[in-house]
Amino acid sequence: MKIRSLIVDDEALGRRRLSYLLGLEADFEVVGQCADGRSAVGAIVQLQPDLVFLDVQMPGMNGFEVLEAVGTRWAPAVIFVTAFDRFAVKAFEAHAIDYLLKPFRRARFQNALDRVRQGRLARAPQVVASFGAGSDRMVVKSGGRLLFVPFEELEYVRSAANYVQLHVGREVSLVRETISAMEARLPRDRFMRIHRSFIVNLSAVRELSHIGGGEYLLVLRSGRTLPVGPSYPAVIRDTLARVNMPRIGTIGGI
Repeated sequence: MKIRSLIVDDEALGRRRLSYLLGLEADFEVVGQCADGRSAVGAIVQLQPDLVFLDVQMPGMNGFEVLEAVGTRWAPAVIFVTAFDRFAVKAFEAHAIDYLLKPFRRARFQNALDRVRQGRLARAPQVVASFGAGSDRMVVKSGGRLLFVPFEELEYVRSAANYVQLHVGREVSLVRETISAMEARLPRDRFMRIHRSFIVNLSAVRELSHIGGGEYLLVLRSGRTLPVGPSYPAVIRDTLARVNMPRIGTIGGI
């Protein structure tokens, strides 16, 4: 069954682009478009979409007021689409699935769709993902805190049951999220899954080292070593070669 999507944006160009990108996805269907908040409220009640791509700043009624007017009975899953990053925390509080910052690339858009697919339209209140193309951070909830995590400082992610540990410098933050869901929202050109329990920042990698017996470790610039899953070495070698990372060596040769 297709994911029925409503597009709400006061800019015609924004509506056309979202419609075009959704048209490239076989499992999504655009059921309507609105240019202002008041018509969006009526469309949500009438069409009952599964998902709404919702602009924040619109004449008459903003995106948050739309959700308030709709109420919990008709509330769809929401991806906010806006040119302003200052609404990210409020979007988090509204339990948005994602927060796309204009202008965004198709790859970033697809990351947002992956979140919808993986969550089966369930709300994900613990994380507001990366802001958009060119964005350098994401917002997560750890305990009672909202943390702004710069991608360049996120060294690696480790799975811990239904949580993930975000290793940022010497700090470790625990977030209630699966590692697969976290992988889907991290920039694919900057992070890589190396094990069922680990995701690494490619810029943090020093080398891939063979320790014998068909086993490998990934050595980070900080000196930390991470295990490599048995199905990952070839993919990691190709990726490191593509981004001009250092040689593949042995532990003894480091």
